[in-house]
Amino acid sequence: MILEALESWIAEATTKGAVPVVTGRNGDMDTIGSAIALASSHPNLMACGLHLGKLANRLCTDLNAPFRKLSKSPTWPAKLGGIIIVDAASEMQTGLSLPEGVPICVIDHHDTCEWNFGEADLEFRSNVRATTQIVFDYLKVKNPDALTDEVRKLLLAGLITDTGRFKHADRDALRCATELMDGANFEYQEFVEYIQTEDINSSERGAILKALSRCQSTECGKWNLVHTYAGIHEGKVAGLLTQAGAEIALVSRYRDGETRLTARATRASTKDGIHLGEMMKSLTSKLGGEGGGHDGAAGWSGKSDRVAAESAFINLLANQKRVENES
Repeated sequence: MILEALESWIAEATTKGAVPVVTGRNGDMDTIGSAIALASSHPNLMACGLHLGKLANRLCTDLNAPFRKLSKSPTWPAKLGGIIIVDAASEMQTGLSLPEGVPICVIDHHDTCEWNFGEADLEFRSNVRATTQIVFDYLKVKNPDALTDEVRKLLLAGLITDTGRFKHADRDALRCATELMDGANFEYQEFVEYIQTEDINSSERGAILKALSRCQSTECGKWNLVHTYAGIHEGKVAGLLTQAGAEIALVSRYRDGETRLTARATRASTKDGIHLGEMMKSLTSKLGGEGGGHDGAAGWSGKSDRVAAESAFINLLANQKRVENES
């Protein structure tokens, strides 16, 4: 029924004017792929947002995929039929101030949500591993002609990256990947190699190594936390720390007056009771800013001092109870 509701919402909105499909401000592959793929289904939809991540930028360039980068204070079209927001748990996560009085449709898979919905608005939230799964299911049923090879690549790239190369995939995510490849005219292995190829310059490599050299291991109640601070590639650093044996990894960054926390947890930790998204959301009540995400991957950003934000997260973690799993 929700697919029909989304189809009806888009049909009504597009008859009234342009409908931007707005991405999360981090510009990762899941939000960018979801926006461009959905926008391909109707000429009055346009994928746009504040930022393109490194992989998303490379893929959009190579595929000649239409995406409009916005300023922080964009000039919106005079006639807006509605605004679709993909893969963002709050307006703050878009990095934009959305115009008031315009119906919104939020398509998301995050566990946390800070949107306020009116009667003309629509929320499409699903317990899946990536927003691209939601968009694919919609296009598969309602507009299969939009599933070109280019669109399939964008959706698959979002699925691959948001599941950590399928390390955090479930049955539905694997099913989605299989169906995306059905009828595709490109090789999966070759595309995965393309996704995994990442050019890191000597400066970036040095910054990552410095972040790793600053790591501290802390026992927080029943949990082991490895934390550090970095200027770039916080998600990559956090992922390396969990691969190296940390139960939970926390990487902080301070730039342009804003602190950002990026956290990752192993699958074993999430099964034992850790939910990083809920923890980051809790930080907003203590420190302000915005936070949320998934059980094993989440973030927070705000104006708090970096060390104070780290300390607040550590205190939260120390109070998290480990679930006793029966053997």
